[in-house]
Amino acid sequence: MTVEYIRYRIPGDTAAFEQAIARAARFLARAPQCADYELSHRTDQPDSYLLRITWAAGSGGEPIPAFLAEIEPYADAIEERSRYEPAEVAGAGGSVPSMYEWAGGLEALERLTERFYQLVPADELVGPLFARMDPGHPRHVALWLAEVFGGPDRYTRERGGYPAMLGHHLGKAITEPQRRRWVSLLLDAADEVGLPDDPEFRAAFVGYLEWGTRLALANSQLGATPPRQAPVPHWGWGVAPPYQG
Repeated sequence: MTVEYIRYRIPGDTAAFEQAIARAARFLARAPQCADYELSHRTDQPDSYLLRITWAAGSGGEPIPAFLAEIEPYADAIEERSRYEPAEVAGAGGSVPSMYEWAGGLEALERLTERFYQLVPADELVGPLFARMDPGHPRHVALWLAEVFGGPDRYTRERGGYPAMLGHHLGKAITEPQRRRWVSLLLDAADEVGLPDDPEFRAAFVGYLEWGTRLALANSQLGATPPRQAPVPHWGWGVAPPYQG
C-alpha cells in the first residue's frame, strides 16, 4: 500500500475547509482504491492541517475526480504533498491491552481449553474428531490462542507454529455442523470459566473463532491444498490478519 500525506496551511475559514474535506471524504469512503483516510491539525498551529490517505496495494492511488473537485478551491493552500511506502517497523503501543492480556493471560486460556476438552468427548458431533486426543492437546491449544491474541510466541517456538496447527486439520473432512458445534462448545466453556464477557472482547473473540474455524474446515477437506508455510495469525480488536490461508 501507499500512504499519501497532503499538508495544508489554511489562513482563513478553517471550518469551511474542514467541511469541504468532509464532503470530499464521502468519495474516498466509496472508492475501492482507498483503504482509509484521516484529517488532523497541529495543536500549536490551528491553521496547519495534514490529510493522510492510505491507498490500497496495487491501486496506484488513482485520482478520484469527485474528491478532487471538492478540494480544488484549496489547491493553493497545499504546502507539501508526499507519498510513502510502509517499512517493516510497525506495531501497537502499550496504551491498548492485547486480547491476551484482557482475557487474563495464559492461565485463563488454559482454563478455557481444559474445560472445553472436558465437554468435547460427550458431544456426538465433535467428539469423534478428538477420539485419540493427546493429553497435552488442551495446553497446546491454549498456547496457540495465547500467541494469536498477542501473547508470547511459544506455540511457534515449542510446537512448530502454523505448519504444525495446519497438520492437525489436514484430511479430517470437518463438516459445517461440526464447525458450528465446536464454536458453540468453546463459547459455553468461555462462559463457564469466566472469560471477559464485555461486548468488545467477545465480538473480537467470536470473530477469530469464526475466521479460524472456517479456514480449518476448508483446509481439512480431501484434496485441499492450503499454503504449508504461513505465520501464526495475530488477532486484535476487530482486525483480521492480512493474508488468506
